[in-house]
Amino acid sequence: MNRCIYIILLLTIVSNLGFTQVKKLESFAIPKFKKDTFNIINYGAKGDGVFLNTKIINEAIETCTKKGGGLVLIPSGIWLSGPIVLKNNVNLFLATGATLLFTKNFNEYKLVKTNWEGIPQMRNQSPISADNAVNIAITGHGIIDGNGEAWRMVKKDKLNPNQWKRFLDRGGVLSDDKKTWYPSIKTLKGTTYVNPGAISENKSPEFYDSIKDFLRPNMVLFTSCKNVLLQGVTFQNSAAWCLHPLMCQNLTVKDIMVKNPSFAQNGDGIDVESCKNVLIEESIFDVGDDALCMKSGRDAEGRKRNMPTENVTIKGCAVYASHGGFVIGSEMSGGVRNVNVSNCTFIGTDIGLRFKTTRGRGGLVENIFIKDIYMKDIVGEAILFDMYYTAKDPVPLVGEKRELPNVEIKPVDESTPKFRNFDISNVYCNGAEKAIFIRGLPEKHIENIRFNNINIQSRVGIDIQEASSIYFKNVTVVSEATNPVVDILNGDGLYFDKLHYNTSSENLFRISGQKNSNIVVTNTDVSNAREKVKFEFGATENAIKIN
Repeated sequence: MNRCIYIILLLTIVSNLGFTQVKKLESFAIPKFKKDTFNIINYGAKGDGVFLNTKIINEAIETCTKKGGGLVLIPSGIWLSGPIVLKNNVNLFLATGATLLFTKNFNEYKLVKTNWEGIPQMRNQSPISADNAVNIAITGHGIIDGNGEAWRMVKKDKLNPNQWKRFLDRGGVLSDDKKTWYPSIKTLKGTTYVNPGAISENKSPEFYDSIKDFLRPNMVLFTSCKNVLLQGVTFQNSAAWCLHPLMCQNLTVKDIMVKNPSFAQNGDGIDVESCKNVLIEESIFDVGDDALCMKSGRDAEGRKRNMPTENVTIKGCAVYASHGGFVIGSEMSGGVRNVNVSNCTFIGTDIGLRFKTTRGRGGLVENIFIKDIYMKDIVGEAILFDMYYTAKDPVPLVGEKRELPNVEIKPVDESTPKFRNFDISNVYCNGAEKAIFIRGLPEKHIENIRFNNINIQSRVGIDIQEASSIYFKNVTVVSEATNPVVDILNGDGLYFDKLHYNTSSENLFRISGQKNSNIVVTNTDVSNAREKVKFEFGATENAIKIN
């Protein structure tokens, strides 16, 4: 075929990739409140960091909602409290200089039926919660602190020597290998069971109490709420996930800061789970796990719930330390769809754009539109799609060895996850371990992904495994490792239009496996590489066409 025929073929295929423009976020009302103010001082609260204000703050909230709503004022001071519950039409407002500090006394947190990582669980009551509430908000300029260090276990390898010594000086319990510190025997005991918090008729109240300290609460948990606003406040130091809107509608998050130590286990920023109509903008995240994360339940329980996270807009956010900047999964069994992410900056995150799942999840993730992303010093992959998630940190610790997954073909059924229809454009990354990593399942490829105008400086280039209908246009990869620049295993329908790379590259493409087909390269100067294509493990020259 000549050049014109190739271009026509390429454009025809791309036009049929199945992309649909994501529908605009439906307009919804941001909560509005009566002007009435209920100052907690008038109810007897004391902001000395010693007096326990739990009953007083809840009394102010209860009075506010009964009188038609308004603003519950937390003035400047340190306000120690146990769990508080927001009610209809209440705006919890933290003034400048106010810190709402949650107690380290675990006895103040009762065990309740809730949800953890996508399945029903017994957990300690969240410091701030709301159930089936309408028109609620947390706003202002103060700080909400979950006192998470009282709850969290810590890995020695994530700390410097002085930090590790401070934990040892607190007492607690060490694991047998002396590499993990636990705040109590109950915390350590919880680690000896598989999914100990799962609700079961075989578990008595005494059993749950025996591992109570292990069942760490998410700091802010809103369940089945409508018209929710978080604005202006700093949320920090959560025991587990920091912000967890679950099955909510009409959620607005604006101009907040979320902070957790980089070593905080499960220290996620915000986990939007099975929510509809979400706006997150102009906020900063510096956390110990995933930052901006979309979820929808896990495995059979998530599929049974059947509530996708949908109609989400994220813009103008910055992420520092985290496992992932913008993340979908791994608990995405109810699906994620219609998401717009734009104008975000990720600095020093383990992974920039992170999309993860595994067999058993099921669920469909589709119609994800991402543009104008700016990254620097990404520890692992700038962009990652992985269907072999194993619930481990994305970047191995020093000396940690990990085995590659056992690749086998399994039947496609309702438990098979699906990723398709992603459009990623205008991404710039100054420094990453790997530019792009795509790893699907042999029985269900990741499919219909479009990369347009991507520029990444990294140590390793592009790695594609078990993927179909992936389109790269105007992609530049400046990688230190140039043998190969693009590594392909069993790819079907991969299209490279205007691929740019190091002029001194040793090998441009390495194609492995017997199931490669329809790899098309056009408008690319392949002469810059000493070797255009290397074929391995049954791959043949028929798999690729270069013009």
